[in-house]
Amino acid sequence: MKILSDSLSNNSLTISLLVAVVFLSPQLGAVDRLPEDQRRNGKSTLEAFAESSEASLASTVRLVRNGRPLSLGTIMTKQGLVITKASVCIGAQKAILSDGTSYPVRIRRRDKDTDLALFKIKGAKDLTPVSWAKEVDPKEGDWLVSADPTLKKLKVGVVGAKTRPIDRVGGVIGVILGRDGEEVGGVMIEQVVERSAGAAAGLKKGDILTTVNGTKSTSREKVIELVGANDPGDVVAVQVKRGERNLSFRVTLGHRSVTFDMFDRNARMSGAVSKRKDNFPMIIQHDVSLPPSAMGGPVLDLNGKSLGINVARVDRVTTFALPAKVVRETFEKLKQAGRSTE
Repeated sequence: MKILSDSLSNNSLTISLLVAVVFLSPQLGAVDRLPEDQRRNGKSTLEAFAESSEASLASTVRLVRNGRPLSLGTIMTKQGLVITKASVCIGAQKAILSDGTSYPVRIRRRDKDTDLALFKIKGAKDLTPVSWAKEVDPKEGDWLVSADPTLKKLKVGVVGAKTRPIDRVGGVIGVILGRDGEEVGGVMIEQVVERSAGAAAGLKKGDILTTVNGTKSTSREKVIELVGANDPGDVVAVQVKRGERNLSFRVTLGHRSVTFDMFDRNARMSGAVSKRKDNFPMIIQHDVSLPPSAMGGPVLDLNGKSLGINVARVDRVTTFALPAKVVRETFEKLKQAGRSTE
């Protein structure tokens, strides 16, 4: 794909002028007075990214199960190897291209460290693999583009922070702990968060936690330590005392921030977010507005080259993408592992 330097300059100028109008024009007042076709994801702006849009849509697929969209996928080879976000693509049956062509898919391998999975599109030939940008960290304020979940249009945003690793945050049951110690024979549950992992498993207010994964737990600190040693999606066995009965539950842990977002007004305004949004070796942070079902697709620069793959919607204004270097290394690892088991 060839884009002339003066074309890039014109594109950047067009976008910069649009942004300047939003923030500098006193006649506009609120941002929402700007005509819709001139907003950041409006017609005028998107036209400046026409060639990037073509590249993004050509190398992106939709992964679906029973007609329901799960995630996007990034085409890695002409023969149909696809990388996507592992934790949301479980049970994917079909890959749908931007032109509507549908193919069956099968999973080959998953990588827990990056939350990526390798799929094979069956029967596909001569697909358009993603074209990678040079391995240079994007700067804050650089423009980025990604396909939206329908593969019908593009979404535009900018890099929001320096490339960096994201530390691990352990999984949670989704309960508020109360009294502890030998006086109650364990740790009392004061509240069970609505729609949390604990609520789904059947835990109730007033239950007394006695063991976690077979280890006696008589303090809040011990419960937090034992549960936090596991990741979201892991299953822990807990025993509780409910009245005179001793009960056992298997709890599939949730993500801390997702579970406790109900207490955060700003988080409630964000809408749906990814269940896993931590413990990544390196991420690019940007503000392209994408739902969780758009994770797994590529994020591109102005030249239509992929800087990485979107891996987590964090909140209303933050999306994480794994850099190209991490994605390519993981792809090679999964491809080789897949060959050894075939």
